[in-house]
Amino acid sequence: MFAGSPDLNQSNPTEFVFCVFTAIPEFQVLLFLLFLLLYLMILCGNTAIIWVVCTHSFLRTPMYFFLSNLSFVEISYTTVVVPLMLSNILGARKPIPSVGCGAQMFFFLTLGGADCFLLAIMAYDRYVAICYPLHYTLIMTQKLCVQMVVCALSLALFLSLQLTSLIFTLPFCGHHREIHHFLCDVPPVLRLACADIRVQQAVLYVVSILVLTVPFILISVSYVFITCAILRICSAEGRRRAFSTCSSHLTVVLLQYGFCALVYLRPQSSSSVDEDRQFALVYTFVTPLLNPLIYTLRNQDVKGALKKAISSKGRVEAL
Repeated sequence: MFAGSPDLNQSNPTEFVFCVFTAIPEFQVLLFLLFLLLYLMILCGNTAIIWVVCTHSFLRTPMYFFLSNLSFVEISYTTVVVPLMLSNILGARKPIPSVGCGAQMFFFLTLGGADCFLLAIMAYDRYVAICYPLHYTLIMTQKLCVQMVVCALSLALFLSLQLTSLIFTLPFCGHHREIHHFLCDVPPVLRLACADIRVQQAVLYVVSILVLTVPFILISVSYVFITCAILRICSAEGRRRAFSTCSSHLTVVLLQYGFCALVYLRPQSSSSVDEDRQFALVYTFVTPLLNPLIYTLRNQDVKGALKKAISSKGRVEAL
């Protein structure tokens, strides 16, 4: 699925080599430790959210159902990238075959797209909760929540499969193609193509609009209605709590959509390798790390559940 034509593969086997950050050994060690620490924090923080939601019945609501799914997706898509990235930072540069590169791109795009769709679904959930609080349980049923998550993952899978398959039908220049990035992302791989890539770029823009622009517009419209509803709340404390809940979600949304748009929606002629790599670091490390921090530090329910779990564990150990 990911390979090019048979003739090209026989005469010129397709392999890629990552050019990651720096060749200075001291800096390599520092970067390795930094990214390893961030990765472990992402795993621990998002796993904690999933565990708390699954083990506390009062958190089994649509909001926390979507949050636990978002945490699972973010664990998955950082795991698709970071272990290989760490091995290339500290170890010798090992070629990755086109099948491996295509598989990483496919899973990264699928999980990243599902992440964007889930953020839009969470915005809709907040819209219903704030604008139609009396009908919330009737609208946001368990069946609807599961259907929305399945649709988000299915659509992301379909779009990423089409894009990845189209990209890996291209011939690539040279024997060891150097990817100036830490993963097989679309823009750096397209730069290595030895053919006309206008069709692939057009498909990339269409997919990016469907994954980034359309959900962002829906989120923006939802928050216009949410803001109007919040301003009608008589209680100052009620307005503060509503704004606090929504601002957490908006922080993640702006970072995720903003930096993804800078990578995938800019014309290739106006983008640079270094900029793409820096922007990719944000949605690979920063937003998956911010998700558990924001939703635990600014959410009383999750903080209470975590404190209760820690205190009960301490009492068990004491006994």
